[in-house]
Amino acid sequence: MATLTVWQFGTVDGAGRAALALDRSSRTDEIGIQDAALVHWADGDRKPRTQHLACGLTAAPLDDGFWGLLFGLVFFVPLLGAAIGAAMGAETGALDDVGVDDRFMNRVRDRVTPGTSALFLLTTGPVVDEVRAVLADRPSAEPISTSLDASQEAAVRAVFSD
Repeated sequence: MATLTVWQFGTVDGAGRAALALDRSSRTDEIGIQDAALVHWADGDRKPRTQHLACGLTAAPLDDGFWGLLFGLVFFVPLLGAAIGAAMGAETGALDDVGVDDRFMNRVRDRVTPGTSALFLLTTGPVVDEVRAVLADRPSAEPISTSLDASQEAAVRAVFSD
């Protein structure tokens, strides 16, 4: 089973610093990070900037399509209005099928706002305590997470793996 967890930080650079701390940690292998991405949203910007972390932090990355679809649905569709949002309903439903539902996306959207950043981690299981231990010296909000069962994870990998 995989877990998608979002760690929200109250500063624009908090998620980047957390990613570096995880990458440098000797516990990274124990945590089982499969993939990661960053979102940072500067004050005054209309939209956040996103970055897929294709580095030593990840062992079996998904392609940019997964992160692009997820970030598009979370951050950009609401900006485009109801008409386009309705047309995107099918894509949202497709993510529902793999454990990323509207409730999860709305919680992320509500917490990742201008002046903040977020670290998105796809891990081999629920590892909130392990990640929190590595990030102990960095203040972070409670994580937002969703679990993907084996069939949901396989579906995501079938569509989005490199």
